[in-house]
Amino acid sequence: MSQGKNDSNSSFSHDRYIFHVKRTDGLTVLCMADDASGRRIPFAFLEEIHQKFVKTYGRAIQSASGYAMNEEFSRVMSQQMEHFSTDPNADRLNRLKGEMSQVRSVMIDNIEKVLERGDRLELLVEKTSTMQGNSLRFKKQSRRYKNAMWWSNCKITVTLILLLSLIIAYILFAFVF
Repeated sequence: MSQGKNDSNSSFSHDRYIFHVKRTDGLTVLCMADDASGRRIPFAFLEEIHQKFVKTYGRAIQSASGYAMNEEFSRVMSQQMEHFSTDPNADRLNRLKGEMSQVRSVMIDNIEKVLERGDRLELLVEKTSTMQGNSLRFKKQSRRYKNAMWWSNCKITVTLILLLSLIIAYILFAFVF
């Protein structure tokens, strides 16, 4: 079936209700909704009904009498009315907004995690820098302590050699004289 020249979408208001009419391929579908529903959801409903109706009945639509398929198709219409009335995902735009909201919250969580990691990395860099400074101070102090101990050992060794030399000299002088 090709798109005809008379295909149209229109809405008519009466009190607090709006009648939405979709005319496509010589088939007219109509729904009534309150004004809070706007136009997008009712026309999405009408498009879905039109597609299901054409898919179910095909070319038989053109030769059928008025209301001939009401009894058979009423269950499908009832299910679709329930779906479009209660399911927020029935409206593609609302579904996309919901998905975008979920993506946004995931991205915000990820950004917060990255920022926390950045804070932790800064803290680690700071601690590493502090540890590096402490290790350099420790290295210098240990070198000074090592040198001081070496000099102390040298002094003790020299003192012991001198003392031993004096004792040997004393003993030698004692036996010689």
